[in-house]
Amino acid sequence: MSSFDYADSARRTIRLEADAVATLAERVDGEFNRACDLIMQCRGRVIVSGIGKSGHMGRKIAATLASTGTPAFFMHPGEASHGDLGMVTASDLLIAISYSGNSAELLTLLPLFKRLGIPLISMTGDANSTLAQAAAANLSIAVEREACPLALAPTSSATVTTVLGDALALALLEARGFTAEDFAFSHPGGALGRKLLLRVSDIMHSGDQLPCTSPDHSLSDGLLEMSRKGLGMTTVQENDALVGIFTDGDLRRCIDRRIDLQNAHMGDVMTPAPQTIEEDTLAAEALKVMEERKITCLVVASGDQKAIGVVHMHDLLRAGVL
Repeated sequence: MSSFDYADSARRTIRLEADAVATLAERVDGEFNRACDLIMQCRGRVIVSGIGKSGHMGRKIAATLASTGTPAFFMHPGEASHGDLGMVTASDLLIAISYSGNSAELLTLLPLFKRLGIPLISMTGDANSTLAQAAAANLSIAVEREACPLALAPTSSATVTTVLGDALALALLEARGFTAEDFAFSHPGGALGRKLLLRVSDIMHSGDQLPCTSPDHSLSDGLLEMSRKGLGMTTVQENDALVGIFTDGDLRRCIDRRIDLQNAHMGDVMTPAPQTIEEDTLAAEALKVMEERKITCLVVASGDQKAIGVVHMHDLLRAGVL
């Protein structure tokens, strides 16, 4: 075993980076407000650019902006000079990230962006740098010291840059009134998107798939309908109105009560006034109701209590809501 205390080194790094973030809050001022105003006024996209570690942070910031209501993309400053500038329009805005504020790759682009009249927001560690002086708003990412013991690797400054980027994106999110449903529209492939966008009508069984009997039908008829539709339940309807439900659980209770299964009718054994849900309800809400009521299916009913579908726990599972 090595005698080096890895944990002590890790704790020192964490403390230094935490201290750097703590002091960052004190520097959020009018420049930050000016940067937010510029982005809110932007009618195009926010272009984020940076080289080296700043570029890595920039990619993350661009992704966070894009997913929280601010159209954004990352542009590598080296590739920009070799054709990627074709992505830029006069309606866009540039966020340039450089701790020194003097990265040659970024400074090369400044005359081109100035010619297009594109506003510049800089994120630098030096307010007197060329990049900061050229910007309409400069966001300070200065740190007292890097967590790196050699003071070489961007560590505390990288953390501060990421946190400031998050602060910028979330301030804009709040200012835009961006909602959870808006967020889901940009994340339709993920579990969150499914929970926030999927509605009962998207997954319910309806039409010929909806099991249906009447109170006058025999229990045997009801069981046959349950077998045909394969949902472990059937609705009980009279004059197109939902009057009850019969499930596998009801069948077990019939057996426990020693009901004459051969001569019973659905009206005698059904559960009256079953729990229902509307078709435009979120699937996640249907799941919540099922869990609270300890049931595995819900009848989907219209406003006049006509059964129009059934949603089963297995449907929620297949849809990825669970």
